[in-house]
Amino acid sequence: MTGTTFASLGLAGELSNACLAAGYTDPSPIQVEAIPPLLRGQDLLGLAPTGSGKTAAFALPLLQRLAAGRQHTPRRVRVLVLVPTRELAAQVGEVFRSLGAASAHPPKVAVLYGGVSVNPQMMNLRGGADVVVATPGRLLDLLERNALRLDAVESLVLDEADRLLDLGFSAERERVLAVLPAQRQNLLFSATFPPEVQALADTLLHDAVRVEAATQAGAEPVIVQRVIAVDARRRTELLQHLVKQGGWRRVLVFVATRYASEHVAQKLYDRGIYAAPLHGDMSQGARTEVLENFKDGRWDLLVTTDLAARGIDIPGLEVVVNYDLPRSPNDYVHRIGRTGRAGASGVAVSFASAATEAHFRLIEKRQNMTLPREQVAGFEPVEAEPVARPEAGVGGIKGKRPSKKDKLRAAAAKGAPS
Repeated sequence: MTGTTFASLGLAGELSNACLAAGYTDPSPIQVEAIPPLLRGQDLLGLAPTGSGKTAAFALPLLQRLAAGRQHTPRRVRVLVLVPTRELAAQVGEVFRSLGAASAHPPKVAVLYGGVSVNPQMMNLRGGADVVVATPGRLLDLLERNALRLDAVESLVLDEADRLLDLGFSAERERVLAVLPAQRQNLLFSATFPPEVQALADTLLHDAVRVEAATQAGAEPVIVQRVIAVDARRRTELLQHLVKQGGWRRVLVFVATRYASEHVAQKLYDRGIYAAPLHGDMSQGARTEVLENFKDGRWDLLVTTDLAARGIDIPGLEVVVNYDLPRSPNDYVHRIGRTGRAGASGVAVSFASAATEAHFRLIEKRQNMTLPREQVAGFEPVEAEPVARPEAGVGGIKGKRPSKKDKLRAAAAKGAPS
């Protein structure tokens, strides 16, 4: 927005300077729309795509409100940010720390997630914290250990709210909400907006400002989406061909399972491509090391599960490859959103075999798009699309598995008298 500065949005000089130091020259649309109402203490519902500057959009006003009311001794948690993954927790925590460092009284930020020893996190909470960024499970664990209290929380942020609606998070989320003060500011951000997110917003938010923002004007992500038809058994060979032919040097490859992550990475490495696996069964230390090495250019390819589909910012990521298609059409948006960030261009390549072609058509329908099917010389598919059998299902592909009603009908049919 021409002529708009961070100072004109109401941010104090120290935070405006922190933005410049962090490389934010002009506010992005989500920041322009979100910062003023958040400074006023209003609830907010934000539909914010990846790379839009969403984290700074809520961190900046919350930091300013913290500074204005910094009088609690010992420190009490006044800002709570719930996130679905460890990587997103670390990233959001770093934004709060870096932007808040310029304050006369920098806030203490505690980042809490599972997969690592709880003891260092408990030690870090001694003396309290101003901001807590946490995954729900570890937060509840620390609450049960009396390592922190949430009775002074003034602002709650649900980041990646669509993921926090997943079955694995819903019960934990509700337990956290139950111990928070009734009077508080609520912020809900999501890159996709299924009906469930609106239902949560209706129960959580009060007189909320709704913001739907694209990336910065003139810096919309340019992501070239390609679909290549290939037999499943030849995907690794085709990937190797594309990497070498295109000179790709920073590629994120999505697969469905931990085994596939390790298996595909090893096959590529054996063929002379610097590839490494990344998945949720790795220790947090190993995951952090692999990500840092990838960002530093020591690995060319990272073969990962949907662990890396959200909350991970990899500057200069050139290509995203859907080696296995995402089970949920919404996850397609998050996966390809790892590239084309901050106005840069990127390429998203999806492999579609005969068995997964119907699923990609479902993704196209949900995303309101139609993409041409390419074939690469020497890798033309020969397999035919299988005939769907409702009683059998198709594994993990959403949209072709039998529903509960289908299963009940089939069971009733088998038990019916002839």
